[in-house]
Amino acid sequence: MEIKVLASTKVGYVLPKEEAVDFSGKSAGICYLPDTVETLFNEPEEKTKKRANGNISSGHHSVFGHPTYNLSLEGIPKILAMVLNNEKMYNTSEKSARYTHMEPSNAEKELYEKWIQIYRNEISIKYPDFDEKRVLKLAQENARYLISVFTPATVMEYTVNFGQLNYIMSWADDYIKNAPDDRFSTKMKQVFKEFLNAMPNLAVKGLSSGHKNRSFSLFASARTRYEEFGENYSTNYLASFAELAQAQRHRTLSYEMSILDEPQYYIPPIIREKPLEEEWIKDISSLEEYFPQGMLVHINERGTIENFVLKCMERLCGAAQLEIMEQTKETMEKYLEQTVEKPALHEYLLPYSKGARCTFPGWKCSSPCIFGGKNALNRSI
Repeated sequence: MEIKVLASTKVGYVLPKEEAVDFSGKSAGICYLPDTVETLFNEPEEKTKKRANGNISSGHHSVFGHPTYNLSLEGIPKILAMVLNNEKMYNTSEKSARYTHMEPSNAEKELYEKWIQIYRNEISIKYPDFDEKRVLKLAQENARYLISVFTPATVMEYTVNFGQLNYIMSWADDYIKNAPDDRFSTKMKQVFKEFLNAMPNLAVKGLSSGHKNRSFSLFASARTRYEEFGENYSTNYLASFAELAQAQRHRTLSYEMSILDEPQYYIPPIIREKPLEEEWIKDISSLEEYFPQGMLVHINERGTIENFVLKCMERLCGAAQLEIMEQTKETMEKYLEQTVEKPALHEYLLPYSKGARCTFPGWKCSSPCIFGGKNALNRSI
């Protein structure tokens, strides 16, 4: 066996789209390789161009997935990062909103600063052993529920292949032209317009997925989905934008969302059933037009039982975001209930339903959380 590098990322180099098409055209030639790879990659330019154009027009676009681009997206809204991250064919490094001090609009900022102080106080009372740094981080994590998913605050590196990038640009253009003009979609259209205007000149005519009837996977095509639990599962629940952004990291699972007809909001457990709960609802409701990250959306989650267990290994943990930990626990309980008469599946899940992941068979935690296996799933922060 011999392995060679045909191409690789080079810092500071912007691959011209013409070279990306050329490389893809050469890659297409491997499918019917008459000679060696070296001969193919040294063939006349016109021969490669003809083959590449043939692949574009025929819809055989997989070869355009070989060239990749490392994009730096600065000042993008969280919702755009979520749209991109839902497509799975990517690598991303993203500025965390959990522990980052945010700079939103004046209306959001005023309430954000107010609730950071409230949460700092509540956390310190509930957990007096926490140091000030930990308290502040957790306060920021909860206060960011007030920040709009449309606030241009996220910085991310996004690595995506050439063909997929062209699909994404065509989906954005299609959304602008065809999505309904409700409040959410109207804001989303403006985001996509800014995205397309900021994109380098990498669009190739004909290299889109229009004929394959595909579009952004984040936006639900059906208002309702059946729930089922077996070898594969499908479950529906309400969760905040913030939780959905966390869940998307499990790329082996599929997620789609739709906006609720009547707004609802996530209430952090540390203020539930206290006078502060009513004040929280009043404040976050006043930001409805901004679509705060704490606004609930309808989510459908689908995947295999094995990949659900992998999610449990990440989310049933004292270090995980509390909201997604709670939801993963609820899904596990539902899965167990629905598989009582499917003993093989039920027994498969049981070892992962006894507590936090540090109780899982064979699990060794390299950085134990402050709650431990006993209290990790019963915490309020």
